[in-house]
Amino acid sequence: MTKLTMIIDLSRCIGCWTCALGCKAENDEPIGIWWNRILTIGGNEIDTPSGTYPDIKMNYMPINCQHCDNAPCIKVCPVGALRKREDGIVFLDWERCIGCRYCLIACPYGIPAFNWRPPVQSPDVSQFKIGAPEVPVRPVGVAEKCTFCFHRVDKGNLTPACIEVCPAGARFFGDLDDPTSEVSQIIQSKPIVRLREELGTEPSVYYVPPRHAATPQEVAQT
Repeated sequence: MTKLTMIIDLSRCIGCWTCALGCKAENDEPIGIWWNRILTIGGNEIDTPSGTYPDIKMNYMPINCQHCDNAPCIKVCPVGALRKREDGIVFLDWERCIGCRYCLIACPYGIPAFNWRPPVQSPDVSQFKIGAPEVPVRPVGVAEKCTFCFHRVDKGNLTPACIEVCPAGARFFGDLDDPTSEVSQIIQSKPIVRLREELGTEPSVYYVPPRHAATPQEVAQT
């Protein structure tokens, strides 16, 4: 069996948004839609630290689809547009999606986005196909989310676009069922948390907490 897993090391993340931009370019995401986002752990508002100067702290927190083993989005989809592949990737079939947006409500991580209108690019390059040729252009009125770049996986490449472009080497991807894989070795050797584990969603994205700032509990509740 294969269980594709992503690990994000928050001690390495520098908040540059390169992963989000690489994902956006690879998957032809229009303005206003991000499959990858960078949140922050710190104050009550994004990009604000906790504490009082000079004793303040803040960490960057990348987030994308968690590809849950017990995915709420799959349970609520009335047409079976969301399905789990044998390798663990939660797949969204845009040809089946009817735009009900139940998945947006059900996801406890706020991940799916909805494209209300035709995609807009600036400058206008609508006459060209942007991104990987294997990634289809989505019709208007469907949900979108991270795919773990399964178009790359299906060609034998276990390097999603966000990992390929990360300048800090903060992301790792591989088969958790392979004990010799890098992700398996990281999970065995470092403290690991997953987001909102108390919900029983069993995410396939793991986080290595920052060494000196946010606690594992702060990470898990982000």
